Amino acid sequence: MKITDCLNWRYSTKEFDPTKKISATDFEQIQALLQMSASSTNIQPWHFIIAETEEGKKRVTKGTEGFFEFNKQKISDASHVVVFCAKTEVDEAYMQHLLEQEEKDGRYPNDDIKKAVYGTRNLFADIHKYESKDQQHWMEKQVYLNMGSLLLGAAALKIDAVPMEGIDLKAIDKEFDLHQKGFTAVAIISLGYRKDTDFNSPDKTPKSRLPQEEILTII
Repeated sequence: MKITDCLNWRYSTKEFDPTKKISATDFEQIQALLQMSASSTNIQPWHFIIAETEEGKKRVTKGTEGFFEFNKQKISDASHVVVFCAKTEVDEAYMQHLLEQEEKDGRYPNDDIKKAVYGTRNLFADIHKYESKDQQHWMEKQVYLNMGSLLLGAAALKIDAVPMEGIDLKAIDKEFDLHQKGFTAVAIISLGYRKDTDFNSPDKTPKSRLPQEEILTII
Protein backbone atom coordinates (compact mmCIF):
# COMPACT_ATOMS: atom_id res chain seq x y z
CA MET A 1 0.00 0.00 0.00
CA LYS A 2 1.27 3.49 -0.89
CA ILE A 3 1.48 6.11 1.87
CA THR A 4 -1.08 8.24 0.04
CA ASP A 5 -3.46 5.28 0.05
CA CYS A 6 -3.05 4.97 3.82
CA LEU A 7 -3.63 8.69 4.31
CA ASN A 8 -6.79 8.71 2.22
CA TRP A 9 -8.12 5.53 3.84
CA ARG A 10 -7.71 6.62 7.47
CA TYR A 11 -10.00 9.07 9.25
CA SER A 12 -11.14 9.84 12.77
CA THR A 13 -13.46 6.92 13.36
CA LYS A 14 -16.68 7.88 15.11
CA GLU A 15 -18.31 4.44 15.27
CA PHE A 16 -16.43 1.21 16.01
CA ASP A 17 -17.85 -2.26 15.42
CA PRO A 18 -17.70 -3.87 18.90
CA THR A 19 -17.78 -7.37 17.37
CA LYS A 20 -14.46 -6.93 15.55
CA LYS A 21 -11.19 -7.33 17.44
CA ILE A 22 -7.58 -6.68 16.48
CA SER A 23 -5.68 -9.93 15.98
CA ALA A 24 -2.77 -10.86 18.23
CA THR A 25 -0.39 -10.59 15.27
CA ASP A 26 -1.54 -7.08 14.37
CA PHE A 27 -1.52 -6.02 18.00
CA GLU A 28 2.14 -7.02 18.26
CA GLN A 29 2.81 -4.53 15.48
CA ILE A 30 0.80 -1.85 17.30
CA GLN A 31 3.00 -2.42 20.35
CA ALA A 32 6.10 -2.10 18.17
CA LEU A 33 4.83 1.21 16.80
CA LEU A 34 4.49 2.55 20.34
CA GLN A 35 7.95 1.31 21.33
CA MET A 36 9.86 2.41 18.24
CA SER A 37 8.58 5.95 17.75
CA ALA A 38 11.05 8.79 17.33
CA SER A 39 11.64 11.27 20.16
CA SER A 40 14.00 14.19 20.70
CA THR A 41 17.43 12.86 21.78
CA ASN A 42 15.73 9.45 22.12
CA ILE A 43 14.41 10.55 25.50
CA GLN A 44 11.23 8.42 25.24
CA PRO A 45 9.34 10.27 28.02
CA TRP A 46 6.24 8.13 27.83
CA HIS A 47 4.17 5.26 29.13
CA PHE A 48 1.10 3.62 27.57
CA ILE A 49 -1.87 2.07 29.29
CA ILE A 50 -3.56 -0.32 26.87
CA ALA A 51 -7.11 -1.41 27.60
CA GLU A 52 -8.11 -4.56 25.71
CA THR A 53 -10.63 -6.06 28.15
CA GLU A 54 -14.12 -4.78 28.90
CA GLU A 55 -13.03 -4.02 32.45
CA GLY A 56 -9.99 -2.13 31.23
CA LYS A 57 -12.04 -0.03 28.82
CA LYS A 58 -14.58 0.65 31.55
CA ARG A 59 -11.80 2.13 33.68
CA VAL A 60 -10.73 4.39 30.81
CA THR A 61 -14.32 5.63 30.39
CA LYS A 62 -13.96 7.24 33.82
CA GLY A 63 -12.48 10.04 31.73
CA THR A 64 -15.74 10.47 29.79
CA GLU A 65 -18.12 11.08 32.65
CA GLY A 66 -20.01 14.35 32.59
CA PHE A 67 -19.06 16.82 29.86
CA PHE A 68 -17.06 14.29 27.82
CA GLU A 69 -19.84 11.67 27.69
CA PHE A 70 -19.90 12.03 23.88
CA ASN A 71 -16.61 10.09 23.66
CA LYS A 72 -17.64 7.16 25.86
CA GLN A 73 -18.91 4.92 23.05
CA LYS A 74 -15.70 5.40 21.07
CA ILE A 75 -13.89 3.76 23.97
CA SER A 76 -16.45 1.11 24.89
CA ASP A 77 -16.90 -0.20 21.33
CA ALA A 78 -13.23 -0.09 20.31
CA SER A 79 -11.10 -3.20 20.19
CA HIS A 80 -8.21 -1.60 22.10
CA VAL A 81 -7.70 1.79 23.72
CA VAL A 82 -4.32 3.41 24.33
CA VAL A 83 -3.88 6.04 27.04
CA PHE A 84 -0.82 8.13 26.17
CA CYS A 85 1.07 9.34 29.23
CA ALA A 86 4.01 11.72 29.55
CA LYS A 87 6.65 11.72 32.25
CA THR A 88 6.44 14.58 34.72
CA GLU A 89 10.21 14.65 35.33
CA VAL A 90 13.40 13.40 33.73
CA ASP A 91 15.93 13.07 36.53
CA GLU A 92 19.48 11.72 36.59
CA ALA A 93 18.32 8.20 37.41
CA TYR A 94 16.21 8.16 34.25
CA MET A 95 19.04 9.60 32.15
CA GLN A 96 21.31 6.82 33.38
CA HIS A 97 18.61 4.24 32.72
CA LEU A 98 18.38 5.36 29.09
CA LEU A 99 22.15 5.29 28.73
CA GLU A 100 22.39 1.77 30.14
CA GLN A 101 19.68 0.49 27.80
CA GLU A 102 21.36 2.08 24.77
CA GLU A 103 24.69 0.55 25.74
CA LYS A 104 23.03 -2.84 26.21
CA ASP A 105 21.53 -2.50 22.71
CA GLY A 106 24.95 -1.79 21.19
CA ARG A 107 24.43 1.89 20.42
CA TYR A 108 27.91 3.00 21.43
CA PRO A 109 31.05 1.91 19.56
CA ASN A 110 33.20 3.82 22.07
CA ASP A 111 33.00 5.85 25.29
CA ASP A 112 33.43 9.19 23.51
CA ILE A 113 30.18 8.73 21.59
CA LYS A 114 28.42 7.54 24.73
CA LYS A 115 29.53 10.66 26.62
CA ALA A 116 28.49 12.89 23.72
CA VAL A 117 24.99 11.42 23.60
CA TYR A 118 24.62 11.72 27.37
CA GLY A 119 25.79 15.32 27.30
CA THR A 120 23.54 16.30 24.40
CA ARG A 121 20.47 14.72 25.97
CA ASN A 122 21.07 16.51 29.25
CA LEU A 123 21.77 19.76 27.39
CA PHE A 124 18.38 19.70 25.65
CA ALA A 125 16.56 18.65 28.82
CA ASP A 126 18.20 21.50 30.74
CA ILE A 127 17.38 24.04 28.02
CA HIS A 128 13.72 23.16 28.32
CA LYS A 129 13.84 23.03 32.11
CA TYR A 130 15.84 26.17 32.91
CA GLU A 131 15.81 28.43 29.82
CA SER A 132 12.61 27.77 27.88
CA LYS A 133 10.91 26.61 31.10
CA ASP A 134 8.67 24.32 29.09
CA GLN A 135 10.07 20.89 29.90
CA GLN A 136 6.66 19.33 30.53
CA HIS A 137 5.34 20.69 27.25
CA TRP A 138 8.50 19.46 25.49
CA MET A 139 7.98 15.94 26.82
CA GLU A 140 4.31 15.97 25.84
CA LYS A 141 5.32 17.00 22.30
CA GLN A 142 7.37 13.80 22.08
CA VAL A 143 4.24 11.85 23.06
CA TYR A 144 2.37 13.52 20.19
CA LEU A 145 5.09 12.39 17.79
CA ASN A 146 4.32 8.87 18.99
CA MET A 147 0.61 9.37 18.42
CA GLY A 148 1.23 10.43 14.83
CA SER A 149 3.34 7.34 14.20
CA LEU A 150 0.62 5.12 15.61
CA LEU A 151 -2.12 6.67 13.46
CA LEU A 152 -0.21 6.15 10.23
CA GLY A 153 1.04 2.69 11.21
CA ALA A 154 -2.46 1.58 12.19
CA ALA A 155 -3.77 2.77 8.83
CA ALA A 156 -1.11 0.71 7.06
CA LEU A 157 -2.47 -2.30 8.97
CA LYS A 158 -6.04 -1.33 7.97
CA ILE A 159 -6.89 -0.69 11.61
CA ASP A 160 -9.16 2.27 12.31
CA ALA A 161 -8.34 4.83 14.97
CA VAL A 162 -9.51 8.03 16.58
CA PRO A 163 -7.29 10.31 18.70
CA MET A 164 -9.11 12.07 21.54
CA GLU A 165 -8.24 15.05 23.68
CA GLY A 166 -11.88 15.36 24.75
CA ILE A 167 -11.19 13.43 27.92
CA ASP A 168 -11.11 14.35 31.60
CA LEU A 169 -7.38 13.82 31.97
CA LYS A 170 -7.45 14.48 35.72
CA ALA A 171 -9.91 11.61 36.11
CA ILE A 172 -7.57 9.34 34.11
CA ASP A 173 -4.59 10.42 36.22
CA LYS A 174 -6.56 9.57 39.36
CA GLU A 175 -7.95 6.25 38.07
CA PHE A 176 -4.48 4.91 37.26
CA ASP A 177 -2.48 6.70 40.02
CA LEU A 178 -0.36 8.27 37.30
CA HIS A 179 1.05 11.16 39.34
CA GLN A 180 2.37 8.76 41.95
CA LYS A 181 4.10 6.85 39.15
CA GLY A 182 5.67 9.97 37.66
CA PHE A 183 3.33 10.37 34.67
CA THR A 184 0.32 12.35 33.52
CA ALA A 185 -2.27 11.48 30.86
CA VAL A 186 -2.04 13.44 27.60
CA ALA A 187 -4.60 11.93 25.21
CA ILE A 188 -6.26 8.67 24.14
CA ILE A 189 -6.38 6.74 20.87
CA SER A 190 -9.08 4.13 20.32
CA LEU A 191 -8.33 1.36 17.82
CA GLY A 192 -10.58 -1.10 16.05
CA TYR A 193 -12.73 -1.37 12.94
CA ARG A 194 -15.29 1.07 11.55
CA LYS A 195 -19.02 0.36 11.40
CA ASP A 196 -20.73 0.64 8.04
CA THR A 197 -23.00 3.29 9.54
CA ASP A 198 -20.16 5.65 10.51
CA PHE A 199 -21.10 9.01 8.96
CA ASN A 200 -17.51 10.23 9.06
CA SER A 201 -15.98 7.52 6.85
CA PRO A 202 -14.38 8.92 3.65
CA ASP A 203 -16.91 7.21 1.39
CA LYS A 204 -19.68 9.22 3.08
CA THR A 205 -17.84 12.36 4.13
CA PRO A 206 -14.95 13.12 1.75
CA LYS A 207 -11.70 14.16 3.40
CA SER A 208 -10.81 17.85 3.18
CA ARG A 209 -7.38 19.44 3.46
CA LEU A 210 -5.90 22.76 2.44
CA PRO A 211 -4.25 22.56 -1.01
CA GLN A 212 -0.53 21.80 -1.22
CA GLU A 213 0.22 25.05 -3.03
CA GLU A 214 -1.08 26.87 0.05
CA ILE A 215 0.75 24.90 2.72
CA LEU A 216 4.02 23.93 0.98
CA THR A 217 6.95 26.18 0.15
CA ILE A 218 9.50 24.23 -1.87
CA ILE A 219 12.85 26.01 -2.30
